Amino acid sequence: MEQQENETPSGFLLRNLLKGLLWFAVIITAYILMEGYIEETLSQHMKTLAGKELLLFSIFTASEIVFGIIPPEFFMILWQHQGDLSQYVLNLSILAVISYGAGVLGYYIGITFTKTAFFKRLRDRYLVQYEYSLRKYGMYLVLVGAITPIPFSAMCMLAGSVRLPYKTFLLVCTARVLRFAVYGWMVWSFPSWFNG
Repeated sequence: MEQQENETPSGFLLRNLLKGLLWFAVIITAYILMEGYIEETLSQHMKTLAGKELLLFSIFTASEIVFGIIPPEFFMILWQHQGDLSQYVLNLSILAVISYGAGVLGYYIGITFTKTAFFKRLRDRYLVQYEYSLRKYGMYLVLVGAITPIPFSAMCMLAGSVRLPYKTFLLVCTARVLRFAVYGWMVWSFPSWFNG
């Protein structure tokens, strides 16, 4: 992430929100362009995989706890492909709760393990690039992590490690649920808009 010394917190939020929306636009555009190919060649495999909800929830939970390795949009696209709106909404609601819970767990990991050698190695290897921004922008960085592809759980761990106010942290993290609602709606709606 680029560091800009004179950037205001709202400028930082807007810049990273635009980057996140651009990243999402790339993903959804690629999916729309490849939808015919996917339908023709991978449809049955996707339906089989989409039906294994417990496995997918387990994979997503592990991913969210370990820095959000798998983008939630992958799961959204997988379940959108099934075509059942009520099941799609239910699955995305569960993903949002898992993601929010992983963020809260990340906060406590940050508090608990701040002084351990393991956390210091983890921070030095993966999180140090965000630490300056967290100290400068505080909850704005957590908000950016909640609504963009920046690793949400990692931001939550850092928030815990510098002990950002817990109640404010919980409130800001609700933006993660909003992200799932908005992105989920876009993944569900956009392909039919462009492909008739």
